[in-house]
Amino acid sequence: MKRFAPLLAAAGLIATTVPLLSATQASATPAADHLRQKPAWHRCSPEQPASYECATLKVPLDYRRPDGRTIDLAISRIKSENPAKRHGAMLLNPGGPGGSGLDLPLLMSEAMPKDVRESYDLIGFDPRGVGASSPITCGLTDAEQNFNRAYRPESFGSDVTSARTVADKCREKAGSVLPYITTRNTARDMDTIRAVLGERKLSYLGYSYGTYLGAVYSQMFPDRTDRFVLDSGVDPQRIWRGMIQVWATEAEPAFARWTQWAAQRSAEYKLGDTPKAVSDTFWELVARADKEPFEFEGMKVDGDMIRTTRAVFFYPAQATPMVVALKAASEGKPLPEGSTATELKRLLTGGATAEPASDNGTAVFWAVACGDTGSWPRYTEQYERDAVKDKARYPLYGDFASNIKPCAFWDRPVEAATPMHKKADVLTVQNEWDSQTPLVSGQGLHKALKGSRMVLAAGGEGHGVYLFDPTSCANAAVNAYLTTGKLPAQDVTCQNPPATAERRDSVAPAKPLPFPSTPGRF
Repeated sequence: MKRFAPLLAAAGLIATTVPLLSATQASATPAADHLRQKPAWHRCSPEQPASYECATLKVPLDYRRPDGRTIDLAISRIKSENPAKRHGAMLLNPGGPGGSGLDLPLLMSEAMPKDVRESYDLIGFDPRGVGASSPITCGLTDAEQNFNRAYRPESFGSDVTSARTVADKCREKAGSVLPYITTRNTARDMDTIRAVLGERKLSYLGYSYGTYLGAVYSQMFPDRTDRFVLDSGVDPQRIWRGMIQVWATEAEPAFARWTQWAAQRSAEYKLGDTPKAVSDTFWELVARADKEPFEFEGMKVDGDMIRTTRAVFFYPAQATPMVVALKAASEGKPLPEGSTATELKRLLTGGATAEPASDNGTAVFWAVACGDTGSWPRYTEQYERDAVKDKARYPLYGDFASNIKPCAFWDRPVEAATPMHKKADVLTVQNEWDSQTPLVSGQGLHKALKGSRMVLAAGGEGHGVYLFDPTSCANAAVNAYLTTGKLPAQDVTCQNPPATAERRDSVAPAKPLPFPSTPGRF
């Protein structure tokens, strides 16, 4: 299941939108070429199984002009091996925005139980603008891809300049395409895939940002929504600034839980024998690193860098040795036995590699985050006020979350965000301790989708539940729904087993922030 780790890592609109065709008009125009095409399936590559097939579709860049400019949409599939048990086609999405899903049929076909696997043709795709689907770029440097900027009065001016530079470079490099790289258009692409496959309805498994994509599809195409599993939920009311800010608000209870965990093991870790003592140890480390950054594996580590590891505190068994090792490094002492410099560096840098990262994922992330909604503030002063306020309220990550982002300088969205008014008989799935789409976000998605059911893994840690954690108590309910199509009679809360030492080693935490390799990772 480690192969899944890289896949995860995401208010109303101001009324300046242009009316679009309704979902039905946009997807059912009889003369539209994109609905008449037939996929030319071929083996994806000689190194992969013959059953794994790929094709490329042409879809409208702008669905208001179905016969206008087109872009490529790369799709893949592995067909059900039991036609007698086949229920239909299941589309797969790994999250993002900006995540590639072309290889998901390969991964899922290995991980799914046989009775679930036989029920579906598994369909993968790279969303528009991503990977093999007419990829976009903003020409951003590694530094420009990193939105992890702490608020300080003396550096806010450069933060504003950086955010404006990203927006300007994206407009310059991809301005004719950017307005159409949105969740609503990706949902329309999903319905095009359904149509060209000859399916009356579509089933779906989406993680993280993919939950919002699935929710939008369920509202735009309710009559074509079949069995939908939305795993690790994005709250539609928080797109998208609120989804970044929720990382800050929910890091605080996770941090408090960690201090208690570490205090209970003070004899082993020596960070303090009460939660307050552990907290004091951490903040003293941050203050010392701010005053005098220390050397670690060729990096200068300051307090802001330590605070960016906020996601690790959702995993107490991993956060504790990390803090112990950082404390030792700050005091010029050797790393404790069992600590690995490589793993520490990964946590501190969010998984960054020495190689320059493609900015394709970052470009798509901002296109979607800025183009889905017009609720981003347009005045730099508001970002500064919010960053000051949230740094005090949520000291671990509040100023990072509320500081200025490129969306402040983005062009106005082409259309409004999707209202969540229609009934959606879908299944939402959530871990209690999820760092990227925290519990309150998953609950918000469930509440927004009337008719949905929620499966909550109490005590569950990690971003991504179904198939990501083979021991999760949530898997049985998801398998039952996917094989029968029947939702649970009511919401389900099950108790996840406590993480054993073996599982702590094998279930890696979500990256604290997915830059620079891939952005967002909702």
